[in-house]
Amino acid sequence: MSVLEEALEHLVTGIVDHKDDVRVRSKDLRRGSLLEVRVHPEDLGRVIGRSGRTASALRTVMSALAGGQNVRIDIVDTDRVR
Repeated sequence: MSVLEEALEHLVTGIVDHKDDVRVRSKDLRRGSLLEVRVHPEDLGRVIGRSGRTASALRTVMSALAGGQNVRIDIVDTDRVR
């Protein structure tokens, strides 16, 4: 697990009620990394926040930690059918 994955998991775990359901997975893409965050469906609103403010703040912190690398964060809705 990379430093960015661990940092994001730590931040998200501090926000949610169902801490054991937090999963962060990294994918390497051509234009940088993608960090997928999966949480319990009841915690999805907490991670996104009002008008997406919490998700935006998480993205800001993670891009600062990435130090110039391209990093995308995707908060996955586990109820959504793919």
